[in-house]
Amino acid sequence: MVWIKERGEVYTAPAPEEKPKRRRKSKEEREIASDLKKEEILDIPEEEVKELLQESYDLIIKMLRKYCDLNEDHYPIIACWIIGTYFHDKLPTFPYLFLNATKGSGKSRTLNLIVTLSKDGKMLNSIRESTLFRTTGTLAIDEFEHIGRKGIEDLRELLNSAYKKGIKVIRMKRVKTPEGDEQIPEEYTVYRPLIMANIWGMESVLGDRCVTLVLEKSDKKEITDLIEIFEEEEDTKKIKKNLDRCSKCCFMFSTELYKEWNNYVLKTHIKNYNNTNNTNNTNNTNNTNLFEKVKFTGISGRDLELFFPLMIIANQISQDIFTETTLILQKQHLSKKEEEFNENNDIALIDFIAQEHEKNTYVSLKEITQKFIDFTQTSEDWLNTKWMGRALKRLNLFKEKRRRSYGVEFILNYKKAQKKIKMFKVN
Repeated sequence: MVWIKERGEVYTAPAPEEKPKRRRKSKEEREIASDLKKEEILDIPEEEVKELLQESYDLIIKMLRKYCDLNEDHYPIIACWIIGTYFHDKLPTFPYLFLNATKGSGKSRTLNLIVTLSKDGKMLNSIRESTLFRTTGTLAIDEFEHIGRKGIEDLRELLNSAYKKGIKVIRMKRVKTPEGDEQIPEEYTVYRPLIMANIWGMESVLGDRCVTLVLEKSDKKEITDLIEIFEEEEDTKKIKKNLDRCSKCCFMFSTELYKEWNNYVLKTHIKNYNNTNNTNNTNNTNNTNLFEKVKFTGISGRDLELFFPLMIIANQISQDIFTETTLILQKQHLSKKEEEFNENNDIALIDFIAQEHEKNTYVSLKEITQKFIDFTQTSEDWLNTKWMGRALKRLNLFKEKRRRSYGVEFILNYKKAQKKIKMFKVN
């Protein structure tokens, strides 16, 4: 009831009709609606898609050159990465982008421009674990200096796996039921495009999942004095419209391409593979020429897993862009291998044993440790007999082991070390 006081008298008026409460959709209904939206497919001719991708690529390069003074190798990589954010859900892996730069080098500006052009981009200065899996779209994190500190191990573990499709996070949610409160599990996906920027560099494990771009300070006033109005640029609107349209094409970057690649690898490395495996034969694949070019780069391991999406995106645009992009990624791969070889203590130990004169006799752990110290020319406290014993066991670099009153002795496996070091050395 509503009470109304007028001229000293009190009247009653009927209460207004209550509007029916809006029912909140269940999680299942929301997922179905989301899937229907995702399944919107456009029937666009492949040639038209290539034209839209080429136009978008050129416009992205134009925007980057207008607002950012970058190394020439950075422009194609960033352009392909931005395009890739629109096809991210169709790709099984997608690399992180990491901008490493000193203060005043334009990393925040570059980061902001990339986010603006990417699919559903969001810019943050810090991130929590829940932010990573409760939101969607491209996520950019500026001033990302704290990732190596204690207390955020859970976030670091999620970031280490969010470059690959299929990783789930489960959280318990309390719901009311006729029987009382219950805890039910809810699943979240952490796979998403991610770009990070900082001054001090990236923690090694997370850095191994990134395409790293080092930015330098620019003295070009015609670039640095421009005000950031990325959203208002007509080119921005055209890029996003073109790529959103292309992303709805059913033939773009299907998993069949990855199946063909796997079969190509097996066919290349296993003799008579087609005779013993009658399914998924790749003799007649239209992508053999592409696969041969990718194989020729020598990119392998995790780098291949990360770089492959950028290469197939570049290939979809044009052969010139594919050639340019693969050469840049090949340089990145060789640089990472060289850096890993120079900085990784395990690889240094393998290299040391591989270069030792081969002998089938026992050598004391103390002698091996001292020779390795001389080889690396270091006197760090961690480099002691305890570390050496664990390293030899972890790398399985010995044939025999025995304990004596004066310590432990090993017969080293020199041939195994010589074989292993070939996998790490840059040709």
